[in-house]
This record gives sequence, C-alpha cells and structure tokens, in this order.
Amino acid sequence: MKSERYGWVVVAAAFALMFVGFGAAYAFAAFFTAFQSEFGASRAHVALVFSVAAFIWFVSGAPGGMLADRFGPRRVTLAGVACLAGALWLAGRASSVEMLYVTYSVGIGLGVGLVYVPSVGAVQPWFVANRAFASGIAVAGIGAGNFAVPLIAAWWIELFGWRGAYAALALFVLVLGGAAAAAIKALPRPKAAPAEGLPLRAALASRQFHFLYASVVLSCIGLFIPMVHLSPFARDAGYSDAQGVALVSFIGLGSLVGRFAVGAPADRLGRPLSLALAYTGLGVMLLVWWSSREYWILATFALAFGTFYGASVALLPTIIMDLYGARAVSGIIGCLYTGGGLGTLIGPWLAGAAYDAFGSYDVPILAGAAFSFLAAASVLPLLVRGPAQAAHRG
Repeated sequence: MKSERYGWVVVAAAFALMFVGFGAAYAFAAFFTAFQSEFGASRAHVALVFSVAAFIWFVSGAPGGMLADRFGPRRVTLAGVACLAGALWLAGRASSVEMLYVTYSVGIGLGVGLVYVPSVGAVQPWFVANRAFASGIAVAGIGAGNFAVPLIAAWWIELFGWRGAYAALALFVLVLGGAAAAAIKALPRPKAAPAEGLPLRAALASRQFHFLYASVVLSCIGLFIPMVHLSPFARDAGYSDAQGVALVSFIGLGSLVGRFAVGAPADRLGRPLSLALAYTGLGVMLLVWWSSREYWILATFALAFGTFYGASVALLPTIIMDLYGARAVSGIIGCLYTGGGLGTLIGPWLAGAAYDAFGSYDVPILAGAAFSFLAAASVLPLLVRGPAQAAHRG
C-alpha cells in the first residue's frame, strides 16, 4: 500500500495547515481585550470581526473545494497560506475596528477557507479502512491550533504588544503553513478511471445533504459563542485575562481528544448517530456553562465542549465520503460548510449584542443549547439509509 503510506504524509500536511489556519483564527480570543481598549469598541462590534471572518471562511470553502477538485489541493492551500500571513501582518497595522474587517476578517476568512476544505478533502480518497481515523488526525490540527496558538499569542502580546504579536504570527504561519502546503497532494488516479461517486449537483440535490446542511447551520450558532465570548465571560466572573484565554485553549485541547477518539465508536455506532450524539453533547455542555461560574466547572465545560466539537468536525467529512464518494468530495464539503458560515455569522455577534443590551450572556447561551439540540434532531433522518448511498455504490 505505497499510496496509503504517502497518504499519511498528506494527513500530516493537512494537520499542519489546519493548525496554522485555525490557530491564527482562534487566537482572536487573546486579542479581544486589546481591541476593546485600543479602539473603544463594544463587544458586539469586536465579536463581529470574528463572525465575519468565520462567515467568509465557511463560504469560501465551497469555491476552494471546487478549485481543489480541479487544480489540486497544493496550489489552493498555498494561496490560502499567503492570505493568512498577509491578513495577520496587515491586522497588526490596523487603526480601527473597521480596518480589522478589511484586513483580519477578509484575509483570515479567505485563508482558512482555502486551507481547510482542500486539506480535509485531500485526505479522504487516500484511505478506505482507516478513513475515519486519518480524517480525525488531520482535523485534530484545528484543535491543536485552538489549544496552542491562543496561548502563544497571549505570550507574544506580553512580549511585543498586540501589533508585534500579529507580525510574529504572520511569520509563523508563512513558514510552517508554506512547508505543509508544498507537501500536500491529491491521490493520483488514471485519467481513464474517474473517481466513483455522485457529481456535485446531484449530491447537493439529495435529501441527506439538506439534513446535514440544516444541522451545520443550527449547531454553529451555538458552537462559536464560547470561542469568542468565553474569555470575556471569565473576566466578568473575576478571573484574569490569562485564565480566560486558557479556557478557550481548553476547548482546543478537548477537541483534540474528540477528533482522535471518535473513529472507533463511530465505526461501531454508525457515523450519523455519532454526529447526532456529538451535537446533543454540545447542547448539554452549553447548559453547564450557563449554570456555573466556578472556574473548575468552566474548565470542565471547555474540555467536554471541545471533545464534542472535535468529534462533530471529524465526522462530517467522513459522512460526506460515505454518502457521495470521492468524485466531488472537496466541493461537497465546501458547500456543506457554507451553512456553518450562516450559523457563525449569527451566533457570536448576537451574543455580543445581547451582552451589550442586557449585561449578561444568559440568552445567547440558552439559545445556543436549543439550536444544538435541533441540530441533533436534523441528523436523525440520516439513520435510515437513503438513495445517495446506493447511487454511488451501485
């Protein structure tokens, strides 16, 4: 299995690309207070910087995936790394929140979109028996970046100030991300033997895709609220900036566990059922966050929430591959994640607006839990095998 051996190189490259891409994005939590102080901005205004970036990365994943299907993942991810590094460097020179929309939001959004979907799509065709495990390792780069990079950013902010920290992050992303993008490639296949599976248009018209899309929209409304607001929430509760950033990093640490651990249970229970359970776990954990202020409970919430988050992210690409095959896998994954863009645009921004209006995060946290439970319900129809599976297997 010579080809599968190089598949593990692709997994490592995808891990590194997602580490730098999502690490740069989730480091936003370390800069939240600096932005409020520097620009005198409200929490809704600052949170919208991240929400717009996330919306763009989810939406740009669709064209990024289609470009990767046509031109290969290497060229697309190299362009994504360039966007990430440029966005970080320019954000460090922003003179207003509005300039952050133009630099950070647009650049990070395009960069993550061009890195994530082509990377995770490139992994799927290299594996058969180990697909869920390989996919889990690859997307574990998101959790590793979520855990490590906010802590590194907080350290660099202390050393260099927030502007210098962004310059250092830009260099870090350019070096590591560029090396990883150079190593990633699609599985070679004979021109006379196109990959099995449904074309993009047929996949998007299937009822399974519609249910999955609804679940992604609903789950992402609540999913990204703690990514942006858990750190300021902790400061409101009397904890230090370092403790607040650490809680966001704990989400990343938990997501590492979820991404690595989900493969074997999902193979036994079935991937759609496992996804429904992961969404349910997100909702339960949001209720735990709403009910507590003690730091150890907040840390436990962050770890458990991250575990369910990591499991859901690892499962979605493998479910797409199971349903539709390899023919247009990157494009289908990219189109699916446009739903995440809608949910993410809504959640963190409205959570900040709710805090500015009521002085509390109660309403957005409870709403996020409710939407997570609805996401789980949206997956249940997939437990009945439908025509999409038969179409690409028959």
